[in-house]
Amino acid sequence: MNKNPQIVNLTYLKDMSGGNKEIMKEMINIFISQVSEFAEEMKDLNNNKEYFKLGNLAHKAKSSISIMGMENLAKELKVFELQAKKEKGIDKYEEFIDHFKQLCDLAIEELKEM
Repeated sequence: MNKNPQIVNLTYLKDMSGGNKEIMKEMINIFISQVSEFAEEMKDLNNNKEYFKLGNLAHKAKSSISIMGMENLAKELKVFELQAKKEKGIDKYEEFIDHFKQLCDLAIEELKEM
């Protein structure tokens, strides 16, 4: 078993789905496919200097992240969204995107173990 602190908290998902395992499984599968795409798209938008679109994508990613109970990352995405839309701190975007991808990869591993 992994000794890392838990990344995901499925309390909200359980409440939202009424504890229906099939719905939860479906939402988890959607999350797994979405976050990988989000990370790739974020990299592309950042490389192409499309910062406003990057902010919009961060906003979109935030709801997926929130459903999985990743509250800290959701808060970080909100800050990132606002910064990207105003093109502030551009030199830190790549670092944040790597951080986002790393946490999402850990979350995916954790979800697959459940």
